[in-house]
Amino acid sequence: MKKLYQTIHWASIWRTIKPSLVIIAFFVMLKYTGAFSGISQITQSALMKTGVMDAKPSDDALAKDFDYNFKLRDLQGNIVSAEDFKNKTLFINLWATWCGPCRSEMPSIQSLHDKVDATKIAFIMLSIDDPDADEKVKKFALNNHYTFPIYRPVDGLPDQLHVTSIPTTFIVSPDGKLVQKKIGTAHYDTEGFKDFLEKLK
Repeated sequence: MKKLYQTIHWASIWRTIKPSLVIIAFFVMLKYTGAFSGISQITQSALMKTGVMDAKPSDDALAKDFDYNFKLRDLQGNIVSAEDFKNKTLFINLWATWCGPCRSEMPSIQSLHDKVDATKIAFIMLSIDDPDADEKVKKFALNNHYTFPIYRPVDGLPDQLHVTSIPTTFIVSPDGKLVQKKIGTAHYDTEGFKDFLEKLK
């Protein structure tokens, strides 16, 4: 009788915790196979189509002096100084290939990039993937037909560009003021946001 009670008792406990273990195992599998970021990308992309994630100019501009004291390396290995971008409006986006929300906003950034005057507005798509991931970043850009300029940090970034989450986008005016910081996914290919970039002085 005691043995029967113990069997029923453990069977009852197992029935209670089994659904939770299955759910935990499912999310662990998604995380370690990389599928979780893919699901995140799909859900973010669907939300972007509704218009609720459209990027808007900030109501309270930061208006801080931007720190141009850092260097970047493009995907061809060329080193450029951030100071080379002075007197232009800068669209700086910190992202990584493994970041689903980053990937979901990239088509809208590419589309915006294609519509603006490259002599006045510079895009700095700043990959913060692992330092040895250059080939992975190149392959990602090629597979997705992205033509916006992609860079990698050379010797670290200024404090202003240290972020706790990605994607994070910074807008710098031609006079060197950091005027907007957007944390999280957004849809940037809107007339309002394009107009905002083009009117910065």
